[in-house]
Amino acid sequence: MKGRTIILDHLGDREAAALMVDGKLDDLLISGDTAAPGTIYRAIADKPVKGQGGMFLKTPDGPAFLRQVKGLAPGQSLLVQVSGYAEPGKAIPVTQKILFKSRYAIVTPGAPGLNISRSIRDDDLRDQLLEIAHDALDGRQVGLILRSCCVDAAPEDIAEDILAMVSLADAVMGDDGSGQATLSDGDGPHVLAWRDWVAPAEVVTEAGGFEAHGVLDALEDATGAFVSFGAGGMYIEPTRALIAVDVNTGNDASLAAGIKANMACARLLPTALRVRGLAGQITLDLAPMPKKDRRAFENALRSSFKACEIETALVGWTPLGHYELQRKRVRLPLSEVLS
Repeated sequence: MKGRTIILDHLGDREAAALMVDGKLDDLLISGDTAAPGTIYRAIADKPVKGQGGMFLKTPDGPAFLRQVKGLAPGQSLLVQVSGYAEPGKAIPVTQKILFKSRYAIVTPGAPGLNISRSIRDDDLRDQLLEIAHDALDGRQVGLILRSCCVDAAPEDIAEDILAMVSLADAVMGDDGSGQATLSDGDGPHVLAWRDWVAPAEVVTEAGGFEAHGVLDALEDATGAFVSFGAGGMYIEPTRALIAVDVNTGNDASLAAGIKANMACARLLPTALRVRGLAGQITLDLAPMPKKDRRAFENALRSSFKACEIETALVGWTPLGHYELQRKRVRLPLSEVLS
């Protein structure tokens, strides 16, 4: 099946959304049992962590951890936003840099100024978007970013989106209550799919869509460790400390087998990690290849991850010849939500 299809369905009692591209599972969102990224709390400062410059906070969903704290005393209340999912047994990661993100607009209360996505290069369109933004803001002094998908959007839809996010920001940032509270919940899979999967696609909302469009079969493959590509493949195996990726050439005995397998790994790795919900420290044990081919591999890897919205740092080579990455935890592991 060619083209893009977005399927909104449920896995058991969990809300879920799947993106199929040319018949293959390209992305997957499943609701979890913990606070979703984007949730905003009124939290209470609890215990500072000496030597790390951070502080534990009290929230309605349990302890949270805030990094790079200055001038915060125990017992003080503050607004924070969940920035990712916590590892098992650890506190919820939060930040004081609060964003209100929708399909067309991102409101940034702590960073005033009006910005338009750099991917929008048409000067006339940029001027039109600035006019829409100024009219919608009506003198409000808040930060605003207009996203790249504004290119194909109707002006009234953009204005409506801006007003909705500004109204939510005013309500949350103007909170003057005390004690722990959840002020805004993070978006669920169906809203996230609408918000972030903006390229043209067929949208399926009927119950049973996952089975009808092959999502369940793709999920069965994704729960396994092996990702096949031609003669070879890679094993993606989570451990407690890191994600280990072992690249194999299979039955390819040609002189270029190593670089071919490693380039296939670079092309497929972002999708494989995204669908499996894997993040943290990632170590690639690549197939043997000459050092002169490392630059081409790095360029291919960088290009692949540039197209992925999940923040990923390409750290580099180790003395043993492994390649390391660090990926932000904004998804729950597939094995965890399906267990």
